Order: sequence, then C-alpha cells, then structure tokens
Amino acid sequence: MKILLLEHPRSVTLERCNDIANTPLSSCLLTGYAAGMLKSKGHDVEIVESYLDKLSYEEIGKAVSAAKPDILGVHMVYHWKEDHALFDFLRRTKSERLSPAITAYGFYPTVAFESVLKQCRAIDSIIIGEPEMPFAGLASAVSPGRPAPRIPGLAVRDESGGISCLKQRPAENLDEFPFPVRTEALYRLPEVNLLGSRGCYGKCTFCYINSLYGPGPSWRGRGPENIIEEIDGVMADRGARDFYFTDPNFFGPGQRGQERALRIASLLKPRNVRFGIEGRVNDIHDEAIGALVEAGLRHILIGLESGRDESLKRMNKMTTVAQNERALGILRKHGVEPNVGFIMFEPDSSPADIRVNLEFLKRNDLLRNLPVTANVLYHHQIILEGTQAYHHLRKEGRIDTPSSSYEGTAYFKNPAVATLADMMRQVTNILFSCMEGIWSGRVIEPPGSRERYARANRLLVELFENSLSALEKGERLSREEVTSLVQGAGREIAGILKALPA
Repeated sequence: MKILLLEHPRSVTLERCNDIANTPLSSCLLTGYAAGMLKSKGHDVEIVESYLDKLSYEEIGKAVSAAKPDILGVHMVYHWKEDHALFDFLRRTKSERLSPAITAYGFYPTVAFESVLKQCRAIDSIIIGEPEMPFAGLASAVSPGRPAPRIPGLAVRDESGGISCLKQRPAENLDEFPFPVRTEALYRLPEVNLLGSRGCYGKCTFCYINSLYGPGPSWRGRGPENIIEEIDGVMADRGARDFYFTDPNFFGPGQRGQERALRIASLLKPRNVRFGIEGRVNDIHDEAIGALVEAGLRHILIGLESGRDESLKRMNKMTTVAQNERALGILRKHGVEPNVGFIMFEPDSSPADIRVNLEFLKRNDLLRNLPVTANVLYHHQIILEGTQAYHHLRKEGRIDTPSSSYEGTAYFKNPAVATLADMMRQVTNILFSCMEGIWSGRVIEPPGSRERYARANRLLVELFENSLSALEKGERLSREEVTSLVQGAGREIAGILKALPA
C-alpha cells in the first residue's frame, strides 16, 4: 500500500513569537516512527517535510498528486488557532480524489479529535495516541469507498454521524519498535533528534504530554543498548556527532532511572558525541550528571516553573524551590548552564508571587542572559485542552476559547498581575522580533553585540522591577500608560539592538 505522511506548513505570528512550542518537542519523530513501522509491514511510505522544506500547499498538492497515496497521513500541529489553510487543502485533496483515505495523528488531534473531525469532514479518521500500531492496523484494513475500520487507537465517524473511538493501550516494550525514518530535512538540523523514552511520571497541571499516551505506565524507557544501536547506525550512515534527546523526561523515576542514565552515559562515553537532554529538577543528581557530562552532555532543559513553593503546589509540580536551587547548583558544578522552563504568570498569581519569583531569579543568576531573561520575565501559563488546568478553569468559568476549543485564555484573578503580564508580553515580543534573525541563525551576529545584549537585558529587568514596584504600591496603570511604556521600551530596545521590529 502507498502511504504519504505529511508534515504540514506551520507559521508563527508576531503576537505568539514568544510562546512555547505549539507541540511538544517529543512529537518531532512521530512521523518517523510511523514510517518505520509501516515500512516494516511492507508498505511503500513517503514523507513530505513541507514545514522544514518550506513548501507551499501548491507544491504539496503536486507531491500528493504524483504519489496518489492509498492513505494520506497528516501529523497535525496546532497553530494557536483553527488551521483553515490545512483543512481547505485536505478538502481539495478529497474532492479531487487524490487520496481515498485521510487520517491525522499527533498530540493536538489526539486531545481534540472530536472537534477536528467535526470541523473537517475530509479527515476520515484520527489516530489516538502513539501512531505506530493503529496506523499499521489502518493500513492493513482500509478499503477504498468503505468507512474507516474500527480498530484500537482510531477515532472514526459512526453510521449515525457520531464519533466513536476504541482506546489502545500503549506499547510496553519500546525496543520492539523499528527505528524512526529520518528525512534529509531532519538531518539538516544542527542535532539529530532521538527519543529515548516516552511520557513523564510527573503530573503538572499545565502539561499535556501524557494525554497522548492514555492509560498505562506514565513513563516508559527504551533499553540503553537499543538507544546506542540507533545512535551507532546514525553515526555510521551520516557521520553525526551531535544528538538531542527529545524525551520530556530523559530520566526515569527513582533509583532505577538514575541507574539507567548511568548505563547510557557509560555506553555513550567511548563514542565521543555531544548531546542534550530534558528532565525534572528532582532527577538532577551529582553522580548521574557528572557521568553524563563526561559522556558528552552539553545542554539541558529543566522545568523550574516557579520560585515559590505555593505556586509549585498549585501546578502540582511535585518539586520544591530547594530542589530547583539544588539542581542549578549541581549542573553549574559540572559546567552546564541549563535552559530553564519558568511560568512567571499563573492565572492565580498575586503580586507577592511575582515578587518572590523575581527574587528567586535574581538570587540564582537567571537574569544575566538576554534570551533567558526575555523568557522568564514574560511567560504566562498557556492553557491547552488535555491538561488539568484547562478542565479546572473551564469548570470555574474562568477560561475563554474564542478561536479554538483546544486552547483557552485564562483570566488573571489579580488585575495588577494582568497589567504586568500584558506589558511584558508586548515588550518581549518586540525584542524577539528584533532578534529573530540572529536567534534563528539566519543572520550573523555583528561585532559588539554582547554589550548591546547586556544593555537590552538590563532594560528588561529594570522595566519589570520598576513596574512591579509601582503595582505593589497600589498604583494602577491605564491602558494608555501601558501603551506608552511599551512603545518607549520598544524604541529603546530597537535603538540598542540597531534594528527595528519586523
């Protein structure tokens, strides 16, 4: 059977340029794993990397027309709004009979499968959860002109027009899956992405990682030897030395997780590679981090999220401020300056919470690097369907879903926090627009940039702290005053960086 897998075009608008990724990084290999499984079953599989290759829908249409696939699979990624361009393309594809069966997969359609199937009738089915086994089942059972089959892990329309779904249980042994297929576009990235585990044993209220996987163990790891076999194959085929583990949590829980990390480190060390990982702060321990650094660990993302224990409890992080600071100390001891996740503005934040957060960032030297400063002084909690926060706020009537039921806008309880969050959002968007060329790697960093970055960094910190102090004193900034502050800061930032907002 001929199957075409599509990574559809995606866009980032100015007002969302400073927001988190619109799909978890671990989704980057969903298409590759689906392709690997389908190929192992004898199917002819083609991947169209329209996002990385910057293809238009006209070019994608030509590829679909040339392939005439029996199944068109779409890795559907959220655009912060309904994706009318994608839906229109799929409708044309179906009306022109370029593919008799269209299925979607990914984090977004898994969580919002009912609304997606209602919005776009060109989509015949949606794979719920991990795509490998349901896609293989679909490929073996689909028949042109007949309704999509009912198999575990597939949501379809029933005869009455409703939507039915048979749940699948995630695979227990990830080592049994074929390695993912990687395209030339993926190999052009600075690092080769790997997925050494799936899920996370954490239960943060803002996270929907585990919503993809459904019932079963919340964290599953591949065997260290299986991971190394994949790495050895990539090194032999491509000569690659730089890798990134896209796992939401590289470390498994408890002592067994630490022992597994040590085993991976021992296998990586003689291979002379460099790699990055992501993890929870409570899994950052001296022995494992030391071994991983010796094996080539160069960067890590850890989710600090807050500098106040009360906030961490609200988010159900199951971590403490003390653990945050301990993790920072261990990583810096071994020469690794982490990238950090931080939610400055929660829906329930008070000015006191914001002040404690600011002092935590200052105390731990997290306001010295411009991209880090811009992120930690801005980020509000994004509320996505599939998270505990979404359902809690919706039940309280504190969430608005104007453009998509998948993402909600939460109302801040405290007006002063809302004002500061709005102002910092606008200012940091100006900064990100000014720096987009350099931070994306498209523009070479000009001489003398470090000093200019330091000045812009100081400006952001001063603006934040001065505004917070005024709000703490009971001052209320009008919309006009906020606009004036944003415009003034924007002009100053543009002047410092010798660039105007795009």
